[in-house]
Amino acid sequence: MSDIKSILQESQHPLFSRESMFSKEFPSDYRQIRYFTLMIVQKAPPEIKEINLLEQQISEIIKNAVKHGNHSDPQKKIRVWYSFSTEEARLIVEDEGDGFTAIDEWNAFNKERLACLAQEDYIKLADYVSYRTEKSDDNDGGNAMFAAVEYWNEGVVFDDKGSCVAVGKRFPKKRPGIELS
Repeated sequence: MSDIKSILQESQHPLFSRESMFSKEFPSDYRQIRYFTLMIVQKAPPEIKEINLLEQQISEIIKNAVKHGNHSDPQKKIRVWYSFSTEEARLIVEDEGDGFTAIDEWNAFNKERLACLAQEDYIKLADYVSYRTEKSDDNDGGNAMFAAVEYWNEGVVFDDKGSCVAVGKRFPKKRPGIELS
């Protein structure tokens, strides 16, 4: 299990480069997350086979910034930088909150969760179904982050404060005459 994916925290990570990226700013209005997501994903090329997964991942990252970062305060803004090609998707989302400060704890929790899955220890896995902190509400469980570290194969990286996240996804290259599904 040496290839366990985790959340990184490194402000100088290359995924934070905003060069040649589009940008938008949105109020922290939870009711408009779907709209914000569609505003961003409309720039993605239609050739991307997994556009629905991409849209879902973008929505979850925006939702985390609005809900957890800015506590759905419409006076606070989130800023989003994004770029898409048939080879890659990149996204940076920054909120005005205090930051995700439990990254090491989340990584340790996820490592245990993945070990339970690998060992098929479903009894112990019950202790790792959802990641919760004292700030979690009834609808929180860390599932979006579990999916994010799997989906974004170039990384999920927070800045040193934890209030800005950068992600990247490299899409499989198509070979001539072969359709990948």
